[in-house]
Amino acid sequence: MPSLKYALVALFLAAGPALADDLAALSTTASSITGDISFDDYEIVFGNGEKLVFEDLIADHFTVDGKDVPASVYSVKGAQNPELLNGNRLCGESPVTYVASWLDGDVTMLAVFETPEAPESSDGMCALYTYVYP
Repeated sequence: MPSLKYALVALFLAAGPALADDLAALSTTASSITGDISFDDYEIVFGNGEKLVFEDLIADHFTVDGKDVPASVYSVKGAQNPELLNGNRLCGESPVTYVASWLDGDVTMLAVFETPEAPESSDGMCALYTYVYP
């Protein structure tokens, strides 16, 4: 009979990666640029199938309007700038370097950055997109 330790390791390996959250675009900006998205700890898949791949989760909190909130802040792998709906891009012509996500009630907030340094607050974002669970 295997020990509990080995059983837990087997269960962890069988579980695989985290499941993606499917989110519906709420704001006009999200509806016209990203469409609905699928979001997990590895990437965002946009409404047109384009992806933004993350390198690392770099923080678990973030400052919004002067308040510290639980959040996920990701570095983007290779600073990407995918073409999205209607030829739009997340930050215009500049590649995205970081993404921060947090909840505001039932709304998922997604801030994107084109900065060389990791953001600690929403102050330097180039765009903000909002989503809800469908």
